[in-house]
Amino acid sequence: MTRILITAAGSYGDVAPYTGLGARLRAAGYDVAIATHACFEPLVEAAGLRFRDVPAGPDPEQRAGARKELMRTAAAFVHDLGGGLVDAAVRGADLLILSTTTAPLGWQLAEAMGVPAIGAYLQPAHPTGEFPPVVVGTRSLGGFGNRTLGRFSLRMVDRVYADAVRDLRVRLGLPAAAPGAVRARQERSGWPVLHGFSPAVVPRPGDWRPGLDVVGNWWPHHDPAASLPAELDDFLRAGPPPVFIGFGSMAGGDGERLGAIAVQALRAAGLRGVLQAGRAGLAASGDDVLTVGEVPHALLFPRVAAVVHHAGAGTTAAGLRAGVPAVPVPVTADQPFWAARLASLGAGTAPVPFTDLTVSRLAEALGRAVREESYAGAATRLAGAMAAEDGAGHVLKAIERLP
Repeated sequence: MTRILITAAGSYGDVAPYTGLGARLRAAGYDVAIATHACFEPLVEAAGLRFRDVPAGPDPEQRAGARKELMRTAAAFVHDLGGGLVDAAVRGADLLILSTTTAPLGWQLAEAMGVPAIGAYLQPAHPTGEFPPVVVGTRSLGGFGNRTLGRFSLRMVDRVYADAVRDLRVRLGLPAAAPGAVRARQERSGWPVLHGFSPAVVPRPGDWRPGLDVVGNWWPHHDPAASLPAELDDFLRAGPPPVFIGFGSMAGGDGERLGAIAVQALRAAGLRGVLQAGRAGLAASGDDVLTVGEVPHALLFPRVAAVVHHAGAGTTAAGLRAGVPAVPVPVTADQPFWAARLASLGAGTAPVPFTDLTVSRLAEALGRAVREESYAGAATRLAGAMAAEDGAGHVLKAIERLP
């Protein structure tokens, strides 16, 4: 039986989708393990997959304005990550599936192990003239400018990974090679990268090389027999569809302020709400609001009127899959990119940057998202397109095509 090792690192949204992908591959007869952080072991095992511990912990407390700090700590993070991936890989694998974060390290493993590697990315990471790099903002610089900035961004990524790659190659007994040289070799070989987002949301750029494909989402695994907690189900049934408000792994320590803003904005807009505690620790009580922990978006989102979220790739896709409009409140990294996409597609209001979030701005955006039918209409159309896609199936076919 072919052994597949999926490597993923970061926050919940960076890891959870790979449980669904892994479950699909396992159902097709593959032996699948996921190498990720210990906090996600229950997710991996609930999907019926083998877990491989990667000791480097995620940094879920990224905050707006923390880019310098993020860059300062990223090199240390990926250095530990590299060592953890080696420990996971020594148990054996015939194929590596690499996320955006783990790919620059996984290439070294694939070379040392003599096994193929496939990219399974949740964000568009390759330079293109059609839009700027997803982590540097949303202002287009035109075709030449966007491509130039994209190449520069990859050089910055290679700088972050430089120490980790150097030490990893020494540990694996590989000849010295800079991250940029390894990346260039991968690109010349045309290594396959499948992007797990909908082409209805981000069409495949026309200037990408062959082998870079946009195939549709793969979704977090959840037990098909699972149901929402009774308290939440009762709340949903007790009145009109509420608004979901949650910031996932973002905004750690801001729960009191965000909870107050959320409740006041909901009441100003005359809406009920479900607040997800998340890393921020949102909390509120009252007949018109309910605070919940982690619940499957696939079960909850189809029953809400709108979603207010940080515009992470996974939450953005889950809201569109459910056909509900969004109020994006981007915090950092690729979130402004997805927030801008929601707005440009008409399925979300104009982004409300996290640093600019106020009661009045949130209330106004909520009123528009819920009561202006165009937003729900756009989200419903996108949901129809996404329902016809099979991202995990495309990954399976790519694996079957390997020699």
